[in-house]
Amino acid sequence: MSNLFENDRCYLLGDPELQLLGDRDKLAQWRHKGVGPAYYKLGRKVIYRGSDLNIWLDAKRVVPGKNVAN
Repeated sequence: MSNLFENDRCYLLGDPELQLLGDRDKLAQWRHKGVGPAYYKLGRKVIYRGSDLNIWLDAKRVVPGKNVAN
């Protein structure tokens, strides 16, 4: 697994690195639907752990040619 995010860092909404996933609205939609990466909610502040982001991204990885029906 290649890490796009630093595992030992926390990312806040507005951090430019989170733009890899989508804008603030997209992240809010994912949180509301329960389909995005794990996060912490402290008051109104949303915090993503780098390790959680990397785990979530790895689960979304697509390998072309795998699971192709014959």
